Amino acid sequence: MELVSAVTRLNAEMLAALPPAVARAAYDRAALEAGIVHLGVGAFQRGHLAAVNEAALHASGDLRWGIAGVSLRSPDTRDALAPQDGLYTLTLRDVDEAGTPRASLQVIGCLLGVQVAPEDPAAVLARIAHPATRIVSLTVTEKGYCHDPATGALRADHPDVLHDLARPDAPRGTLGFVVSGLRLRQLRGLAPVTLLSLDNLPSNGHLLRGLVLDFAQRVDPQLARWIAEHCSFPCSMVDRIVPRTTDGDRAQVNAALGLEDAWPVVGERFLEWVVEDDFAAGRPAWDAGGARFVPDARPFETLKLRMVNGAHSALAYLGAMAGLDTVDRAVATPALHRYLDRLMREEIAPTLPALPGLDLDAYRQRLLERFANPALAHRTAQIAMDGSQKLPQRLLGTVRERLAAGAPIDRLALAVAAWLHYLRGIDELGRRHEIQDPLADALAERCAAAERAAAAAAPAQANEARVAVFAAFAPVFGNDLGSNPRFVSAVAAQLRALRELGVHKTLADQP
Repeated sequence: MELVSAVTRLNAEMLAALPPAVARAAYDRAALEAGIVHLGVGAFQRGHLAAVNEAALHASGDLRWGIAGVSLRSPDTRDALAPQDGLYTLTLRDVDEAGTPRASLQVIGCLLGVQVAPEDPAAVLARIAHPATRIVSLTVTEKGYCHDPATGALRADHPDVLHDLARPDAPRGTLGFVVSGLRLRQLRGLAPVTLLSLDNLPSNGHLLRGLVLDFAQRVDPQLARWIAEHCSFPCSMVDRIVPRTTDGDRAQVNAALGLEDAWPVVGERFLEWVVEDDFAAGRPAWDAGGARFVPDARPFETLKLRMVNGAHSALAYLGAMAGLDTVDRAVATPALHRYLDRLMREEIAPTLPALPGLDLDAYRQRLLERFANPALAHRTAQIAMDGSQKLPQRLLGTVRERLAAGAPIDRLALAVAAWLHYLRGIDELGRRHEIQDPLADALAERCAAAERAAAAAAPAQANEARVAVFAAFAPVFGNDLGSNPRFVSAVAAQLRALRELGVHKTLADQP
């Protein structure tokens, strides 16, 4: 990404030059303390957590809650925002009743800077172990937890885990930084902190706690006991669609600002954040920004993972294979819209826990409207990434419940089959796509093995043979689904339809 000249860049000195319609920090940024260390600074964190935190700072005046960002891999965000004093623009987009695009702009001030972990691991550990730090939050995606998505267990053979156990002074993985940072806090006699996952994982706080304690036990059992007794790991559910920023987005934002912002963030107006009120060292007034504090976030997590994320993944794989590059184009296809509606209503909704006051029909309709927002241009390929990490959380838990209840799984099976279809690496228009997945090599081997099994089977059983090979892949499907004939048969029937008829005809033929 080419960065623009510093002469006209957005920065602290240029805030006064912004147009009146652009919201900006009204608090004293120079007085902000970094009470939050956030691992995994990306578009979602800057469009969700930071936006809510900004509102909390304005509402409360409590300036202990600035954010120190950490990029665990790439320097891109740091390089873009350092010349801007950590400032960036959040633009929220939708369309009015006439379908005319509209946007609001706000310059977010609570991100105090971004450290790049590979460049200086010790500096990141020092920030976690700083006396001002009270919360360590994470948006590192599902693959950042170095765990087995099917079981939630720590992958002790993961390269990052092996490296970080051997080099606790210079970690490179999420768990290594968290545990080494907590060890420094313990050794220095500092107060415990809250570890807050904002990733799309079931019971994300409980999962993070289990992984951190497992890792810490391998380092020092006494450290593991200190973490277990003093630190907190609240579960949370986050929801806002935040597409990847494009050059076109930058051009639109910069034209509205009259300044250059190298990395603005685009999001929808909708925002939801449900978080358990279990903080070891206090928390910001996030409720002022729309967060809801609850005793137990798990029912909300299940709702979000299955309805929003499950439907999003189903839409992404079907849409991408049909050559529909954006979510709004995909959901505007009548047969795909009808399929998503029935998937949520008939197969996902019956598995959801009761949530008093929730109108599930209205929730489903609102979700379809969110997907249809043309102002976001959310690309199906972005959602399709990392399927091996996403399917166990988004679709397969629902599948297991339906199978246990003896209920149909035809539409869920189509979503799973669409992922297998996508793994071929070429869409139905003949365009190739890269399989971006931490298990890409293993999945490629499975694809080859599946084709060999199909070639060896009778023609009528070819797709069952393909699915059986994939369903036996325990890191995704666990040790149960591959031996479940109802699951294999249902997915095979849908895969056969996709391969022989294509996405559009398969959707049109759905009962």
